[in-house]
Amino acid sequence: MRLHIGVGISVGVLAGVWTQVSVELGLITWVAFVAWACFFAAGGGGAGFSKGLAANLSGVIYGWLVALLTGWVQFPGMLAIGVAFAALAMCLQAGWAPLSFIPGAFAGTAVFFGTQQSFWPTVMAVIIGACLGWLSAFIGGHIQNLVTKPFDTPPTDDPQRPVRTA
Repeated sequence: MRLHIGVGISVGVLAGVWTQVSVELGLITWVAFVAWACFFAAGGGGAGFSKGLAANLSGVIYGWLVALLTGWVQFPGMLAIGVAFAALAMCLQAGWAPLSFIPGAFAGTAVFFGTQQSFWPTVMAVIIGACLGWLSAFIGGHIQNLVTKPFDTPPTDDPQRPVRTA
């Protein structure tokens, strides 16, 4: 049995539930999926949760700062200059361990602009997505244990009993 079946089941169920709930409540469905993916891309577990969420939120803040700057200073190329400095900052911040997941920062900035610069709805969806990532891994681990446990029992004297080997 593949080791990802538990996570697959939990992600599938939670993805369906999240989609329905987010649509019903008018939340930004897709942003949470991006943050959810960042959880796994950052390694999952506690480290993936903290690195992914911190990087995503820093990226949202960089996007907000770029939008603020381009609202104050308007000339051709200002957006490009703001994005260039934000991209530099997102890479430099990786020297600090809590913000070391560079793709998460870029994803955070991208989702901020993808939501038409809706700061709080984006932040809320990012936090929910990180939580869904953690929850899916937690539940998935338990499901995986239930699915594989019968195959991990020691062999008996019964030659007909199937035993899983590595």
